[in-house]
Amino acid sequence: MNKEELIGKEIKCLDHGFVRLVDVMGDDGSIVQAARVSYGAGTKTVNEDRGLIRYLMRHQHTTPFEMVEFKFHIKLPIFIARQWIRHRTANVNEYSGRYSIMKDDFYLPDTEQIRPQSEINKQGRSEEIFEPEKANSIREQMDKVQNSLYTEYENLLENDLARELARINLPLSNYTEWYWKIDLHNLFHFLRLRIDTHAQYEIRVYGEAMAEIVKQIVPHAWEAFEDYSLNSVNFSKPELAAIRELMEGKKIEDLNLDE
Repeated sequence: MNKEELIGKEIKCLDHGFVRLVDVMGDDGSIVQAARVSYGAGTKTVNEDRGLIRYLMRHQHTTPFEMVEFKFHIKLPIFIARQWIRHRTANVNEYSGRYSIMKDDFYLPDTEQIRPQSEINKQGRSEEIFEPEKANSIREQMDKVQNSLYTEYENLLENDLARELARINLPLSNYTEWYWKIDLHNLFHFLRLRIDTHAQYEIRVYGEAMAEIVKQIVPHAWEAFEDYSLNSVNFSKPELAAIRELMEGKKIEDLNLDE
């Protein structure tokens, strides 16, 4: 799918959310052009362009990737937006509950995502699942609370309370929307964290949707990102020393791994 077909295409996320590409500036060629600071197009082969992009990614020459920018329209639950906004290297303009009435859209997790607190990960859910009856009961309770709070919100508006005050009791499951613009270098950083298996499921859904768009716009850059960042690991100095000793024949039980 080419860039023109991707712009405006809406990818559904969760129950009421979406990711939509609004605009994009640049492609793989923009990265190469910035790196070479050249004027002529077609002076190098596609394979040479791919090799240069891989070299840039491998050696962390990040500036050329900043020459490509993506603008998205995103609808997401507020609790995910609060995680998302920690990535401060983007431009954001959000739907305002001061000017507009908040919509009756709330995130309800699927029953398989309604899980107990993890005993290992203090900020995440367990791999274990509840019995279906319990999961359904919790989901119904969440739905009931959401409907009740939105009804109260509507009542406050009907009593002429200012919108900026009426909204304050709405839950974090309420959906918001924003336009989000970011350069490719910082977008890669966002995706490396947010499509990782340790990221919260809900934000991972959005990250994966965006990744599907990005890899079609900049396929060579995406390939390099996968090879040298997303699916790579870094070793500390002691870890490298331990690997070196293992390669030289030292037994693992003789290594000092506590340093």
